[in-house]
Amino acid sequence: MNITKENVDALNAVVKVDIVAEDYKDKVTEVLNDYRKKANVPGFRKGNVPMGMVRKQYGKAVMIDEVNKLLQESLNKFLVEEKLDILGNPLPKVQDDFNWDADKFSFEFELGLAPEFDVDIKGKNKITEYKIVATDELLDQEVENIQTRYGKMNAEDEVTAESNVTGTFTSDEKEINKKSTFQVKDLKGKTNEKKFIGAKVGDVIELKTKKLFEDDHKLQHVLGVSHDEAHDLDIKVTFTVEEITKTELAELDQELFDKLFADGSVKTVTDLKDKIKEDAEKQFQQQADQQLLNAVTEHLVENTKFDLPAEFLQKWLQTAGEKELTVDEAKEEYSKSEKGLRYQLIEGKIMKDNDIKLDYAELLDYAKGFIKAQMAQFGNMNPEEEELNNIAGRVLSNQEEAQRLQSQLISQKLLNFYKENMKFTTKEVSYEDFIKEVYK
Repeated sequence: MNITKENVDALNAVVKVDIVAEDYKDKVTEVLNDYRKKANVPGFRKGNVPMGMVRKQYGKAVMIDEVNKLLQESLNKFLVEEKLDILGNPLPKVQDDFNWDADKFSFEFELGLAPEFDVDIKGKNKITEYKIVATDELLDQEVENIQTRYGKMNAEDEVTAESNVTGTFTSDEKEINKKSTFQVKDLKGKTNEKKFIGAKVGDVIELKTKKLFEDDHKLQHVLGVSHDEAHDLDIKVTFTVEEITKTELAELDQELFDKLFADGSVKTVTDLKDKIKEDAEKQFQQQADQQLLNAVTEHLVENTKFDLPAEFLQKWLQTAGEKELTVDEAKEEYSKSEKGLRYQLIEGKIMKDNDIKLDYAELLDYAKGFIKAQMAQFGNMNPEEEELNNIAGRVLSNQEEAQRLQSQLISQKLLNFYKENMKFTTKEVSYEDFIKEVYK
């Protein structure tokens, strides 16, 4: 057997594999002998079927099977030994005149080669690293939310600006029939508010969904429609008032503080706000980190220039999935996935050049930390190490879940690397301003 590689250009190559009878005939004979021992043929005792008969019936099929096995094994070994960094999988070249009765077989495979390039992480960039702070306004709002959550509900005869209103939204056009509760102060504009002020149980109010609430997500919740529907919904609905209440805010006293923090760590409103601020800014940091990682990704993809074997990859995509794609469908799929592929290559290059690795022990510890955090939400603050190990082992035995956690951990490692090695413009903002700037 002989394997050779010919470079078409920097991104494409062809591997040729020549196989002769001496490469596979012993294996074919071994398989046919095994068939002979097991074959049940009328007129012959088991194990005494003539080899000529066995070879005539099974010889060609066995030969084809063994050649294909040898071909795949040899090709894979060649790619590893030659340290070829390929994209996709080798594509066999179609040979119209191929003949399985020949004495010698030649197979050719097209390869798409990964490009060579450098990644500049030290150069100038305009990436902003956001530091999201909990403003006094947000802290006051969260304190009020807590007081509302632990407050007392009192029934009222008619709706006021401070009321909570429960009732049913209906629309024949969109087949909406949804019972919901909301606060009058959530409504947008004086016109909508006036329709509710003074209303009593049993009253039916006609409304327009467009600009009904300050937040479209509120509309999604109270009507029970999808996120996309809520943003563009402009229909008439009726609302039947069924219950009117007003929340008597809970007192900010030690009894409330102990309900929130059983360890007695909160003694004053200032302590409470400090706790809220700490928890909020931890959550904000996660969002800021994700935004920074997204921004770095965009920056690297945009500023790291290299070519890809596009024609090869489009051809490979035609047969790579469960369903075979047309030429146009493969081009469209390539267009959708090209950016992701570029970042995968950039990510791999950064990890290789900077010795960023991930081993199973790290992944196990990461999974245990994730599981421990989940268990804490259900009151189990100190799980046994053996229990954590057992659960983490089961989680990581699921290939899909293991891949998800591995991807998260790699992203975390890369984010830490970027923070240590890239220069960013730091900007301190409120959460509201962060949302406006990033998701405008």
